[in-house]
Amino acid sequence: MNWEDIKIFLALMRHGTVRAAAAKLKISHSTVARRIDALEHKLAVRLFDRLPSGYVLTLVGEDMLQVAEQIEEEMGGLERRIIGHDHKLSGSIKISLVDALATHLLMPYIVIFTEKYPDIQLELQTTYSAVNLDIREADIALRFTSAPPDHLIGRRLLTCSIAPYASKNYLATHSLEPKFEPPAHWIGFGPQGAFPNWVKKSEFPHIAAKGQIVNLLVQLEACKAGMGISMLPCFLGAGEESLTRLSDPKPDPRFKLWLLTHRELRTNTRIRVFSDFIIAAIKSERHLLTGQT
Repeated sequence: MNWEDIKIFLALMRHGTVRAAAAKLKISHSTVARRIDALEHKLAVRLFDRLPSGYVLTLVGEDMLQVAEQIEEEMGGLERRIIGHDHKLSGSIKISLVDALATHLLMPYIVIFTEKYPDIQLELQTTYSAVNLDIREADIALRFTSAPPDHLIGRRLLTCSIAPYASKNYLATHSLEPKFEPPAHWIGFGPQGAFPNWVKKSEFPHIAAKGQIVNLLVQLEACKAGMGISMLPCFLGAGEESLTRLSDPKPDPRFKLWLLTHRELRTNTRIRVFSDFIIAAIKSERHLLTGQT
């Protein structure tokens, strides 16, 4: 077996389908299927059962999984140690962050960084899911979290504030008072069912939440289009002239902003330079992130 076969095996195990594994590895789905078939033929065992719902590990595949994950951990550690000794201001940096931070706060600063350090290539990965820094799915993660993993090194930059916003047109046609029609409603972003706790703690606990939009940018656009009242981070709502803030901003523990990296990468020069640069950029926008603008 070689390392590339093991990476394909692990991706297929974790994502369940050839197409999803191929998208994760950025190779064709035919390559994934071909390499798995060749690996099984070489080992003379069946590692996966092919079911209509996807690929499922056999008992032999489960035995191989333990070894494969151990190899992955060792290879990841070796790669991180090698990169940690790289002191050139060139090469690539993988950065994971939510799309709202990239589009509504950091993009001007990222452009400045790329102009200042033209030999450093930035790979931006916008996702709301956690990334595995141990296997270098990213080198740096900018995350809203109240409890970052213990084995990573990080810096809590600040706690973002949130506030309720609604479009001026929506407020002109909907009432915030329950005795008047038609009543306003919240745009939901959490699990449906039980009355949301964030609604109870808001200035409008009597207003119902309808629907569910997890993505912050989609939530913002829905609010601007008049779908309802939205609880938004202030750095998103403050710059929108069509929106009205309905109460004072409040810091929200769910929006503690961290910059995280693996401890073995902290000595890499380009990663350290980018981290220092983006930390300074975020601190310069503190008034916007905390709702003081």
